[in-house]
Amino acid sequence: MSPETAVYAAGAVCWRIIDGRMHVLLIHRTVHGDVTIPKGKVDPGETLPQTAVREIQEETGLEIALGVPLGVSRYLMPSGREKVVHYWAGEVSDHALQHSTFKPNGEVAALEWVTIKRARGYLTYAPDVEILENFAALVDQGVTSTFALLLVRHGKALARSGWKGEDAARPLAARGVTQAADLVDTLAAWRPERIFSSPAIRCVTTVRPLSAARSLKVRLKPGISEDAWATGEAEIRRVIGKRIRAGRSAVVCSHGPVLPEIIREISLATATPLGSYVTDAAELEPGGFSVVHVSKTNSGSGVIAIETHAPRV
Repeated sequence: MSPETAVYAAGAVCWRIIDGRMHVLLIHRTVHGDVTIPKGKVDPGETLPQTAVREIQEETGLEIALGVPLGVSRYLMPSGREKVVHYWAGEVSDHALQHSTFKPNGEVAALEWVTIKRARGYLTYAPDVEILENFAALVDQGVTSTFALLLVRHGKALARSGWKGEDAARPLAARGVTQAADLVDTLAAWRPERIFSSPAIRCVTTVRPLSAARSLKVRLKPGISEDAWATGEAEIRRVIGKRIRAGRSAVVCSHGPVLPEIIREISLATATPLGSYVTDAAELEPGGFSVVHVSKTNSGSGVIAIETHAPRV
């Protein structure tokens, strides 16, 4: 079936600990009379991560940060078109619960927190159960609570050949400026708490729109600049080691030649084998990014998942 005929959607397995036990959130839909995992179709112009966060908020009244990707379900709709649904995990904080805006409505009649065992019997559709089992595997491994390092390659810059000043001052091209603006809502889906950047203008300008949208300061790190890397003065281990120890989701914006070293240091800091699964995450186009998921409670258990997102413009 061609991609043009498919309907794309996104959602999340929302979870929290209640009385010491893992619970997940199911929705009882009004019209369909079924029980399912919250999800919804992509709106025009949205990315899948944006859709997942928006749909969770609309259906459950909860604001979440995306966690580990849980896979993709595919099935035929009554119309005969294929539906492709991407899922993430999403921890629900006490703050999110206290500020929930949910009210029963024409789409969702009720929300219910249940154990994974009970959810297996409640869910109406087999594809939902498969996604639930992917989440249950993470629970069994003890790696549900994670943070994300969002590794961004700066947007498209002016060509070196056409720039007469210092390389660190080389600005973004018009396409790069557009890429920087386009990144904002997608990166925000993981709710980063910090933004770190090479001091190069092309890197700083790439994360400025996100900085403004999230009211986060851009923290300059000369140790991850291309100039420092080229002269052997990079301090990637120190910068990345601190991020792993902090255990907070953060954006790190750097350069194409430096990203493989950043990935390598994340691997070393988390005892992750350096296979292609890891190293491929550094092969980014300008304006692309990879999301590296690490356990909050046991960073030495290795990288839990990596997802890579190509630039849209």
